[in-house]
Amino acid sequence: MTRFESSDQGTFGMLDFAGNTAFTLELPWRDNIKCISCIPQEKYTCKIVKSPKFGKVYGVMGVEGRGNILIHSANLAGDIELGYATQLQGCIAPCNKLGNLLNKFGKIQKAGLISRPALNRLMSWADGYDFELEIKCSHL
Repeated sequence: MTRFESSDQGTFGMLDFAGNTAFTLELPWRDNIKCISCIPQEKYTCKIVKSPKFGKVYGVMGVEGRGNILIHSANLAGDIELGYATQLQGCIAPCNKLGNLLNKFGKIQKAGLISRPALNRLMSWADGYDFELEIKCSHL
């Protein structure tokens, strides 16, 4: 996964999995602070977990100082302290495209769109097996 843009509206990247691609959506970088920051650049193992809210999804293991980092569907990942909406608390959301949505605060916000089908493609590709996720930044 390569992050290519980050702002108060979220961090956006591209995930490549065996020739398949999806955009990614994460919170802005806020020094790895739990629930308000994306996770650090690193290599992580992803394993199937059972989430009470999202069901069977992949969990990102071994994030220093953090837990319960999931890969699940979402559309918004902005800094709530600055008037942007979020549906993430440090997790990663795959998306089929990027665009804009009107958030609950009445602001137009950059967003990940068509997230559930992108998550379904990733889940189908991984087929329940563990995989390694390497997070890099292209030019942030």
